[in-house]
Amino acid sequence: MSSPSKRREMDLMKLMMSDYKVEMINDGVQEFYVEFHGPKDSPYQGGMWKIRVELPDAYPYKSPSIGFINKIYHPNVDEMSGSVCLDVINQTWSPMFDLVNVFEVFLPQLLLYPNPSDPLNGEAAALMMRDRSTYDLRVKEYCEKYAKPEDAGAKPEEKSSSDEELSEDEYGSEDEQVAGKADP
Repeated sequence: MSSPSKRREMDLMKLMMSDYKVEMINDGVQEFYVEFHGPKDSPYQGGMWKIRVELPDAYPYKSPSIGFINKIYHPNVDEMSGSVCLDVINQTWSPMFDLVNVFEVFLPQLLLYPNPSDPLNGEAAALMMRDRSTYDLRVKEYCEKYAKPEDAGAKPEEKSSSDEELSEDEYGSEDEQVAGKADP
């Protein structure tokens, strides 16, 4: 079992070194969030999603579980649960693939080339097949409404941690000034 464990750690480290923001859920390396940006030249461009990743004990021999935390309008993503219907992840996964493949190839391809004939969101699939331009507008509306950095948890976390650091720094420097003035 040490081989899958080492592979999990290696793939996670590789993902982090590929400039993806990764937030661990628990102490282990099996559950985490990844910040994912919509692909350029698509109606998802400018959107940011928080993706939950769960690695099974048998990873990389068994595929990771991938789900969108904030809402996305897409035929192959369940709007309520965020579950992803993607053949390469769910059915044709191979140990040759890694987490970087998921975020640099598989998810961007899913957003660029939806498959309305195998939907998890029937409404999105029907609209896409019936009226692509209205579908694209709906996607952009969802991006504006649900896929801003704060929706993916980016800004509030960054603000709160940097605000805390700033206020601690300021507090510390004020103490030093007060202490410095009182000493002489």
